[in-house]
Amino acid sequence: MQFNAIPTNVITGFLGVGKTTAIQHLLANKPDNERWAVLVNEFGEVGIDASMMGEDAEDGIFMREVPGGCMCCTAGLPMQMALNQLIQRAKPDRLLIEPTGLGHPEEVLASLRSAEYSDVIQLQATLTLVDARKLSDPDYTADETYQQQIRVADCIIAHKSDLYEADELQQLNTYLAQQQITERPVYPVAHGRLQRQWLNAPCHWQPQPETKAQHSHGHGHGDVFAATPDMPAEGYLRKDNKGDGYFSSGWIFQPDFEFDFITLESILMGIEAERVKGVFITDEGIFAFNIVDGLMSSTALDEVYDSRIEVIGRNPSAWQTLESDLLAASQRL
Repeated sequence: MQFNAIPTNVITGFLGVGKTTAIQHLLANKPDNERWAVLVNEFGEVGIDASMMGEDAEDGIFMREVPGGCMCCTAGLPMQMALNQLIQRAKPDRLLIEPTGLGHPEEVLASLRSAEYSDVIQLQATLTLVDARKLSDPDYTADETYQQQIRVADCIIAHKSDLYEADELQQLNTYLAQQQITERPVYPVAHGRLQRQWLNAPCHWQPQPETKAQHSHGHGHGDVFAATPDMPAEGYLRKDNKGDGYFSSGWIFQPDFEFDFITLESILMGIEAERVKGVFITDEGIFAFNIVDGLMSSTALDEVYDSRIEVIGRNPSAWQTLESDLLAASQRL
């Protein structure tokens, strides 16, 4: 049982801004004697981020995923179930919550502000990651989710700042002023290097009953706790989702699938989508792949339950041959 309210932070930001990288950095630099828990929400149905971050109970790191869209849907039930079980299992000293980049953070915060969690959660700073290079793209700035992410921020993280042109950070400050957000600190950050003390600031956001985000996703939440669903005889399955003008397709492959690393790299780089994430068992080891803005990074992992990939974009026809390409690049051992 928790006798002290758990310091809790929401870390939000639009699709591909680097939330997972930022949380990985925080976990790598947490106090050795503390237990931290992370609740991850993904738009896609198969769940990738927890595999990329890596649970390590011996090191005091605990994970739980809510795949398949905005975790505040269905009257908040998927979020509540996952959050309650995570707290009971981890008994954390700090809780980090990462909503999907296409989700609605005001509703997530409203759930955390509810009477159910008043004695359980001490809501602290919401960190919103923003890529200032995207400010000229109306798909971002006109998006209600993006605007919510800015409104709820206690700290604005100007992420990927090492890639900015000379005036792009000032453009971000100008944009925030136009949105009448002038009292939030703005921190330029590269490679997810958040400072732990930023988490301790108070959360300013309060629910506004008269304004409730309206949204829909073409999904249903299944077992939010399942690591790997039941597989058909062919050893892999596909799950799709859609909502707010975006589509996702995800595949899970049983661990006896081994992928040719060189061919896999070529396939992944050829996908035209806003976001591609995957973890794969290959002939050169186990790797996590991350593709944003046409740039791919790969990281070696120690172990995974299976191989899986998630693709998110506005045009699902752009990856219609992906399944057959992946099967051609793999063999069953």
